[in-house]
Amino acid sequence: MIEIENLRKEYRRGAETVVACSVRALHIERGEQVALIGRSGCGKTTLLNMIAGIVRPSRGALRVAGTDLARLGEGRRDRFRGRHIGMVFQTFNLLQPFSALENVLLGAQFAGHDRAAARDRAHDLLQRVGLGERLHHRPNELSVGQMQRVAICRALINDPELILADEPLGNQDQATGGEVLQMLLGIAREEERTVVMVTHDLDSAALMQRTLDLEHLKEVA
Repeated sequence: MIEIENLRKEYRRGAETVVACSVRALHIERGEQVALIGRSGCGKTTLLNMIAGIVRPSRGALRVAGTDLARLGEGRRDRFRGRHIGMVFQTFNLLQPFSALENVLLGAQFAGHDRAAARDRAHDLLQRVGLGERLHHRPNELSVGQMQRVAICRALINDPELILADEPLGNQDQATGGEVLQMLLGIAREEERTVVMVTHDLDSAALMQRTLDLEHLKEVA
């Protein structure tokens, strides 16, 4: 699913070149559930954003589902992300004026899916995460854990091959966060999706099939 060789993201700060992320090699198979850990500032989120096609690498090879994202322009990366990748964020990014169901459906609208099929899929996902009776509640009427479940359903609405999660449980207590993560991983296993999660929490990382420390993946300069 993910193949990385000598990947690097650099930024210019005056006369200085700052290396935001450097990965010598990384291979993640389809259906794997992988946690990325490492000290703050080591490039975990930058790596996730490159895999998502949000950030373009400065150099190196990055193939996701057989497509070399490093060679695509911004528009093609955006379209690729909409079709193949679902994202879960720490801050949820739910829109307050819309219900739980509407927030999930927004992701399907951007991808251009059939409305009736998308609505059925959204209903099914929300039922599976225990929100069948909360379909028409707005985010401010939901608990933190319930909002995160809505965010997970939104990430899954387009049947993505790859799910990327950036510190998805940072706003929750350990018990609630663990329950929500188990729901995400359970659905991913049922639907044979690949999951890559950035986390600082070793308990959450232990729920994944594999844990990789980004410090050990650095490219040799």
